[in-house]
Formats: sequence, C-alpha cells, structure tokens
Amino acid sequence: MGVEQTAVFSMIDKITNAISDSCEPLIIPDIAPQAVGDKTVIVVEISAGRQRPYYLKSLGMDKGTFIRTAGSTRLADRPFIQEMYYEDENRSFDNVVNKDIEVTDADIKSFCEDMKKEAQRNCMDEKDAKKVKTPTKNNLITWGILKEENGVIRPTYAYYYLRGLDGVMSQIQCAVFKGNTRGIFVDKREYEGNLWEQVEQAYQFVLRNIHLGARIKGIHRQDVYELPPESIRELIINAVVNCSYLQGSLVQVAIYDNRLEITSPGGLMPGVTIEKMKEGFSKVRNHGIANAFVYMNLIEQWGSGIPKILTQTKEYGLPEVEFIDMENALRVNMYRAFSNDEKQTIKTNDKSKRQTINTNDNDKQKTAKEYAILEYLGRVDKAKTVDIAAVIGLGPDRTRVILASMAKRNMIVAEGANRNRIYRLPQTIN
Repeated sequence: MGVEQTAVFSMIDKITNAISDSCEPLIIPDIAPQAVGDKTVIVVEISAGRQRPYYLKSLGMDKGTFIRTAGSTRLADRPFIQEMYYEDENRSFDNVVNKDIEVTDADIKSFCEDMKKEAQRNCMDEKDAKKVKTPTKNNLITWGILKEENGVIRPTYAYYYLRGLDGVMSQIQCAVFKGNTRGIFVDKREYEGNLWEQVEQAYQFVLRNIHLGARIKGIHRQDVYELPPESIRELIINAVVNCSYLQGSLVQVAIYDNRLEITSPGGLMPGVTIEKMKEGFSKVRNHGIANAFVYMNLIEQWGSGIPKILTQTKEYGLPEVEFIDMENALRVNMYRAFSNDEKQTIKTNDKSKRQTINTNDNDKQKTAKEYAILEYLGRVDKAKTVDIAAVIGLGPDRTRVILASMAKRNMIVAEGANRNRIYRLPQTIN
C-alpha cells in the first residue's frame, strides 16, 4: 500500500526507536524510503552485528534470543548462545582453556607422537609417511590445542576431547537396530580413547554390520560394500568435528535395515544451510579438533566432503543422502539399497571374505583412497588416471603414486603406457 509522503520520516523514527528500545545490545538499523512505482515504501536493513547474542530486553537473554533456521524462527538454547559469543570473538569452544586439568611436557610429547603415528597411517604410501614431521608444542598452540598463560602451558578443550579425557561424554555411540526404528538392539558399542581412534572404530563397526556383496560380471566376481566406505568415514569425521560438546550429548552412529544414520549434537552452524552445505560451503564448529584432523590426514580439503559424498552415493545408485536439521542436532541418513540379484550373494558373516579386502581392525594395508579406487574400478571395469583422480578427489600426480603402489601389490592391473595407460581389477575365475 505504501506510506503517505507526509508520514514517511515520522514512521522511520518510530521504527528506529522500536528496534533500538526493544533489543540489547543496541541495534541501529539502516532505514530509508524507496519509490516502488507510484508508491513510497520504507526499507529496513539490519546487518549482522559483532556483539551477539542480540535479544529482546523484555524477555531477557535466555528467553529472548531467537535465530532463523530452515525458514522458521526458533528460540536459541544456552549452548547456541555460548557459541555466538565464541564465534564473534573468532574462536570456538574447543579453543577455550580447560582449567580442570593440567598437561606436562611428557603428556605433550606422547600426544604429538600419537598424532604422528596416525598421520603416517593415513598417508597414501610409505614415501609420504616418511615425510610426516612430528608436531611441536608451538604447533599445538597455533592449532588451539594448547595455550600459554603467564608462561604456563595449559590444555584447551580440544586437547581434552582429542585425548578422550571426559570419559562418558567423549564417546562415540554405535548401535545396530532390528527394523527401521530404535525399538530392538541387535548390537551396541561405545568407543572411547583418542578421538581419531574412536572415528576408526566407529567406521569399522559400520563396515562389519553392513552387507558385503558381490557383483558378477561374466566370469568376474567383484566384492563391494553396499554403501561407499569413504563416504561413511567422511560422515563420521564431519559429525565429530562439528559436534557441540557444550550440549553434553554424544555422536551417535546407528544402523537400521534401511539406512545408516549419523547424528551430531549441535545442529547447523549460524549462516549454514543444508543447501549451502551440499554446494561445498563449510563452517567448522571445533577449530582445534579440525586442525588436528587436518594434520593427521583425516580431513583433506575444506568444503569438499559433502559434495563428494553426494557424488559417491549417486555413483552407487543409492537414494540421495538425507540431511535433517533437528535444531539442536544434525542427522544424516544414508539409505541402503541392493538389487535382488546382489542380495543373493551377500554374506555378512563371512570373515574370510572380509579379510580378502582387508577390512578387519588389524589390517591397515589399504587406505580409504584405495578402497574407493577398487570400488570405482569394480563399477566401470577400467579407467584412466584422470578419471580415478576425479573420483577420489586428488590431483593426477598423487593419484599416480597410489595407482603405482596398488599395481605393485597386484591389487590392480596397469595396461598401456603414459597417457594411454588404463587401470582395471585383476581377472579372477570363481
């Protein structure tokens, strides 16, 4: 309808006063009249501030702080309000000093050595593993895992959770349920200890409890999991790195008859939407933990994880991964799907079959990248380096190193030379 010309500026004053008087800290909106056709409208713009949380004075901070998510307005809970403080100060909760524990030089040395071992284990080959340098105390300070206060080195919550020192609250919970609801437990595990070890244990738990099938093409038999292992690992890592440890809840990994479900406390970070996430937009909740995971080669490239997962599940012929914003948690569902013919060849309890592709806890010979390559070649029969590189998310040079190592171990066969070289799985007769 527009605003009468004579009332425009008095209306602007009323809107300005209403916003300023109602909110704390002070909000100064940018308000101006704008012509739309033959009408005059008042445009109000409020830019993101750096003094969050902003709340309604009449309700107070706890009951008057609201956030906008998924097209709706909801009340912000206390952990979310705390995260606003940390984010505006350009830090995260896990970078805050934990005053309840102390750390010695021996503790720091042991921690750095354990991180180095994990980084080497996740390298593509032995040559890369030898290049891994042991992190130093200064590295840990830079990453937000330690802090120096008045000449004393103090551990942050990142160190606390990476070491799994919180007992029950530092665990990853894993379970298998009968059917498609949480009615009947079939198996349950709670993993504790170093956070990166929990990730590996949860990953192996999933592999042990999903179907290992065989695709028959002619005289060739190809073993393949029903869900892409690299995507499973990526989802667990994302859940841990973006978990809100302020909430006092745990990362949960649940396997149902029809899906793998991973739940991470904390929900989406401010400014993050599911649509943006699918496009590669990345915002990390726990900076210290994320920095440690980057060093240990558990995280490769910021923002690449979710798009890669969507690509891999599409290549598997699976339904699109489902992301659910539960306000105080983020839940991801990866749906299981095998054809009737493939179900005939599934052997979930065949230990010898599992060992042939090295998925048991004691066999660390194959990396996640090698699994991805084997699975990809199982689907396309043969491929060039550039195609394989695109699938595993690495450059051609690093991919060639992995392929050469795999060919040397007779995991794959290389045919041709230079640019015409192709790779395929070895031919086997059942």
